[in-house]
Parts: sequence; C-alpha cells; structure tokens
Amino acid sequence: MSSDRGPTLRELAVQALSSVERGYDLLAPKFDRTPYRTPGRVLDAVTAALRPLGPFGTGLDLGCGTGAGLGVLRRVCRERVVGADFSAGMLAVARSAVPTVPGGPAVDLVRADVRRLPFAEAFDLAVGFGAFGHFLPEERPALFAGVHAALRPGGVFAFPLPAPPPVGSRPYWALWGFDAAMRVRNALWRPPFVMYYRTFRLADVRRELTGAGFEVGTAPLEGLGRRPDGSPRCRLVVARRCRPGEAARPGRAEGTTRDRRV
Repeated sequence: MSSDRGPTLRELAVQALSSVERGYDLLAPKFDRTPYRTPGRVLDAVTAALRPLGPFGTGLDLGCGTGAGLGVLRRVCRERVVGADFSAGMLAVARSAVPTVPGGPAVDLVRADVRRLPFAEAFDLAVGFGAFGHFLPEERPALFAGVHAALRPGGVFAFPLPAPPPVGSRPYWALWGFDAAMRVRNALWRPPFVMYYRTFRLADVRRELTGAGFEVGTAPLEGLGRRPDGSPRCRLVVARRCRPGEAARPGRAEGTTRDRRV
C-alpha cells in the first residue's frame, strides 16, 4: 500500500474511519509516499497536452492536496497559480513543497471547500487530479457550476480521466470491491468518508459539464499509452467556458481540430 516510510496499516485504518478532512490532515505528512499521489508520468502527460491550449495567465488546482498539480500549473501559467483544498494538513505540506520560484508565477494556497469556491472570473485554467471521487454524483453539478464561475469567459477546465478497466479484469474487481467496502463503511460508521472510483464516468461528466455551460472535448494522453484495442488508457477532458453569446454544444469526437483547441 505504501513505501517503508509511508503510513502504517494502523494509520491508514484511522484515516479511513475519520472524516475526509480529518483523514487527510492525518495522512498529509506521509501522503507523497503513498500510491495515492498522482504519478509524475500523468502530470507530465497533462502538461504536454495543456501547452498547445495556452498560453494561460492564471491557474487553479481543485483539491490540490500536497501540490502535485501545482507543478503542472507552474509550467503552463505565467502569472499566478492557486491551490485550493479543505485539508489544513495537506496545504501545510504543499506550502513547503511548492514555493514561489523567482521569475515564475506567484503561488497561493487557499483553504476552501471546492464545492463552494470563493472566486469569480479569476482564472484562465482550472485543473483537478484525483479528487473527483470525493464528490457524490449529486454534488457534481454544483461543483462544475462553481468552476465555471471561477473561470473567465473562454477559460479551460481540464483533468485526466482513465479509461475504465475491462469488465471482469483484476482492476475491475479491485475497484468494485473498494467501492463496495466504502459503501458498507459509510452505512455503518459516521462521519462518512466519501471516496468512490466507479462513479465518475465520462458520459455522465460530459453531460454535467455541458449543463454547467461548458463546451466539452477530449484528447488522448498519448504519453500514457493505449490499450490492446487501440483506445487510449487515459484521456484529458477539456471543458471550455463559453463566451457571452455562445451556447454549450455536445462534446465532439476525440481527436478533431476543435477538440485540440477547446
């Protein structure tokens, strides 16, 4: 589950029986030594896919945790990057791990519930890495509406979305078992710890983003490879806030010119 310097099984159990906020406060000092940190190859692939969509002035990382995604924003934004998270412990680690670099964009960290973002038309780009499983499906429309409000007209909301594992495969049953165990835990224990891997599906997310006023496209993250059937192992979902007078349109086919420029 983690490296020799990572959290012990007892520490992970205590986290799992805590609230989401308290759990991450406890895990924060060792979080970067667990498999839960977004891998560097994913961050690099997203950076490469975002660069042609810029340039960006300001960027926001939703649920920034210990700051892995802030590194992406610092590479594609010129002026200012902001990380928002409701765990004080995770923000404390991010504060020391992602300092402002002379000549680079300013870095700010904000303690906030990303379901109620305290921003209005402040960013050109918003990203998210691995945090969306913490939101129930019924919470996502409000979450996406808040991101839409935080972006300037024409701003981009982007995040990687892995392809679902084949039905019946070992990863499929691992994710199914995790979600089932989490549902049992939340039925029997309070406070709840919301983390589900199988509730964030592309078709649903595309529809909800369009309903929030985004024009939605996808692009394959080629750096992460393709599956045996030729489909990408991971896509970058790219949602653009429509400008005044524009209407959100259904997502276009992957790989079109418009998808690359959304």
